[in-house]
Amino acid sequence: MNQKSLPPLNWLRTFEVSARSLNFTKAAQELHLTQGAVSQQIRLLEGHLGVALFTRLPRGLTLTNEGMSYLPVVQDSISRLAAATNELFSQDQRIPVKIRGSLSFFVHWLAPRLTEFHRLYPNIDIRYISSLWVKDSEADDDFEIRWGNGQWPGYVSQRLSWDSLFPVCSPDLLARLPLNTTFDLTEHTLLHVLGYEEGWGYWLSMVNETDVDPSRGMQLDTLLASLRLAELGVGIALARSSMVEDMLADGRLVEPFELRIPASESFYLVRKSGTALSLEAMSFFDWLERQVHL
Repeated sequence: MNQKSLPPLNWLRTFEVSARSLNFTKAAQELHLTQGAVSQQIRLLEGHLGVALFTRLPRGLTLTNEGMSYLPVVQDSISRLAAATNELFSQDQRIPVKIRGSLSFFVHWLAPRLTEFHRLYPNIDIRYISSLWVKDSEADDDFEIRWGNGQWPGYVSQRLSWDSLFPVCSPDLLARLPLNTTFDLTEHTLLHVLGYEEGWGYWLSMVNETDVDPSRGMQLDTLLASLRLAELGVGIALARSSMVEDMLADGRLVEPFELRIPASESFYLVRKSGTALSLEAMSFFDWLERQVHL
């Protein structure tokens, strides 16, 4: 079957307006055309499609079955095109501050604080993209949030957290299988987060626990998943202190041992060296720096 080529947009616009008013004269007034020009464009469109879209009556128009079927498709297409044009090219378009980073950091640290940012800066939009969805730095990102030692060639970094590492679990799990000593971890499922250099093996060695196999358990790709499974009583997560303050405070998680080990890595806000920031991005940076030192 031969496919029809797309008709000119002005023909489609003329059809949409004419179909709404069912009157070529009114359509001509709305489009700032002559009635003859409207009639001609409709004839050209019908010739292009090979069907009649209107039935001409002595006192107006009606849509044919083909016209009634075609109208909602044309209206939806024009509406989408108008919305996209306005969004992308409007003089009043607001450019968001673009941040890419950890979903766990966003959920547990940044999101609870964004209410205040929005109150202080109601005209600044934020676009936060989870690093789950992209692999490399995007050229137009204003900032990234990374976990590490703060040293990345070509980037300027601002430390956001001072973390310690410690096990957490649900109160129900602790009641069912008590954790009196670190050796009792042998009776539990360890929840591992891929990508962190300092995991269960590091923590167990720092507390001198040699009888627990640090390689067993469940492996997950985000701290968010690990903490959620811990909350559900599936196992024991190794928490970063900045990520679990709210969950400890409201009792969703508990800390079975008083054995916190300082982490050598932390969350950092990073940006490319030598890159000029917009006023909006600078406002976000200054606000975030204040949050860190509260």
